[in-house]
Amino acid sequence: MIWVALGALGAAALGKIALDRGESLNAIWFVIAAVCCYLVAYRLYSAFLAARLLALDDTRATPSERHDDGRDFVPTNKWVLFGHHFAAIAGPGPLVGPTLAAQFGYLPGTLWLIAGAAFAGCVQDFIILFCSIRRDGKSIGQMAREEVSKRGGFIAQLAVLAIMVILLGVVALVVVNALKSSPWATFTLAMTIPIALLVGVYLRFVRPGRVLEGSLMGVGLILFVVFAGQWVADSPSWARVFTLGGVPLAFAIIVYAFAASALPVWLLLAPRDYLSAFIKAGAIFALAAGILFVRPHVLMPPLTRFIDGSGPVFAGKIFPFCFITIACGAISGFHSLISSGTTPKMILRESHARFIGYGAMLLESFVGVMAMVAACAMTPGVYFAINSPPSIVGATPDAAAATISGWGFPLTAQTMAGLAHAVGEQTLWNRAGGAPSLAVGMAQIFSSTIGGERLLSIWYHFAIMFEALFILTVLDAGTRVGRFMVQELGGRVWKPFGRTGWMPGVLFSSAIIVGMWGYFLYQGVVDPLGGINSLWPLFGISNQLLAAVALVVATTILLKMGRTRWIWVTLLPMAWLVIITMTASYQKIFDGNPRIGFLAYANVLVAQIAAGKIPAARLADTQRLIFNQRLDATVTAVLALMVIVLIVEALVQWYAILSSRRAPVLHESPYVQTQWPAGYSGAAQGDD
Repeated sequence: MIWVALGALGAAALGKIALDRGESLNAIWFVIAAVCCYLVAYRLYSAFLAARLLALDDTRATPSERHDDGRDFVPTNKWVLFGHHFAAIAGPGPLVGPTLAAQFGYLPGTLWLIAGAAFAGCVQDFIILFCSIRRDGKSIGQMAREEVSKRGGFIAQLAVLAIMVILLGVVALVVVNALKSSPWATFTLAMTIPIALLVGVYLRFVRPGRVLEGSLMGVGLILFVVFAGQWVADSPSWARVFTLGGVPLAFAIIVYAFAASALPVWLLLAPRDYLSAFIKAGAIFALAAGILFVRPHVLMPPLTRFIDGSGPVFAGKIFPFCFITIACGAISGFHSLISSGTTPKMILRESHARFIGYGAMLLESFVGVMAMVAACAMTPGVYFAINSPPSIVGATPDAAAATISGWGFPLTAQTMAGLAHAVGEQTLWNRAGGAPSLAVGMAQIFSSTIGGERLLSIWYHFAIMFEALFILTVLDAGTRVGRFMVQELGGRVWKPFGRTGWMPGVLFSSAIIVGMWGYFLYQGVVDPLGGINSLWPLFGISNQLLAAVALVVATTILLKMGRTRWIWVTLLPMAWLVIITMTASYQKIFDGNPRIGFLAYANVLVAQIAAGKIPAARLADTQRLIFNQRLDATVTAVLALMVIVLIVEALVQWYAILSSRRAPVLHESPYVQTQWPAGYSGAAQGDD
């Protein structure tokens, strides 16, 4: 009866969100709908996946037991591992994606966040984690090579590595941009590193098995440095120390990522991500509590006029670009890298995969819903003023206010000036990217709960710090996963290089992956048109192409396991992702609208140069823009073709299996019975 009641309440809340057409909608309905749907999905759908589809077996020894090396394969308490996994997958996507997609209105993004997570994102994360556990923690690329085909899998490995470099470079640049003007955020993030080292040593040597003690100590210190960061920012002498330029920040992040990749996972990566998860989840639950307390109204309409593709924040129709922009909160290919990277090497029991794989993704989806509410609860005119470029709305405040008011969203230049002063910024006009508008939305909700207008500036800078903290944890785990992929590829040339426990190979492969994305980061910092800036537009599409790869591999493995009856579980979201990504790839390459198509924009710039409309001072930059657009079109085409090759190889494999022309061969590790007693929760990370 309780679960029926929860289901009915969730359905009623979703109905209210979908069908209400009053003047405004209370944001409390978003919290109710999300929480009820997540609880029902976890209780019923994930239990079905665990029991019927995957048949999780706790008598089977996991890779952390069979290969425990104290470096990468480390038995880890499920709560610590949940924190690591959530922190590693929850990056800029669930914060920025829903914020940008709010230009379509609150309805499509909210429905995709909830339904997409329950039936696609959580399914991908859970099943890929299970498959990797059964294969000694192998990466998604290696599983594609073994289970689909050598040719398709090798191409998939190259595609996955290329996408990984793009994703990590973009994430690193976002962190640099977030920290450049914030000594508060820089100090807080810097202090999380020694705190993580302290907790790692404490749990490993001082008080083994005392996770609760380590958690209380670590969380207490993290909260202290969060609030101490404000004191640092207000102190002229200390603020100078932690106010760094783009280049020093870039090198600091590169060094940190190398250390997180090379050091034992229990020493830095796992404890830092675990402690960061407290801040991440704590801030999001505090935001949800603030929504329940303040009960703000969602001022953005359910659907805006910009579903036709004329949006000022980004161009493109609601299909497919809503589903590309909102990636990580619904389904993200990056998650498959973590689910087949660090997490399967640390998990204790197969049954923990349900809690960690399915559960952590639900929590990330909730982050996305809260970001959507924060974006849509602010005045629509303010939202579009912050996120729209001057080329669309106008170069002056008065011109921009007039343009936005003409869209039906009343706004004055004085309103924006007052808001910027209240949050401690010189201006909020044309702050595209999603992060500043999300910080404003969060600050308005928090200040309505505690402090009122006088604390709006403090809450705004706390939100900026929170976003930077949210993003950095993706970088360290992603770099370690990239190191595994480099070692897998190199191991086929020279076997010792592929051993994850061989220190020279660990250091060299860490340097390779850091050097790959670090080069693009450095060039992007010193050159606004170079480095990762030139590949930035590929972030959403490449991430979703990776999700399609993961679901192709998952579907192939399920077919080989004889789960044909339940194959729709991965086949349907796979088909949806393939349709979305291929449509978006085609439009980004060939669409005639220069705001959408890479080649169309390049052709416009070429025509302007030929007509003499480009001043001599801007000629070099314009030629570089042309090169960047053509490069983006080429990379998009290559990645899409790689995925198509893998799909064709998989279809051949599926036909052979279903027609009984080929006996399915699974490349699982042999069954080894666990030697751990019931209730064992990890010698390295805790028994309590």
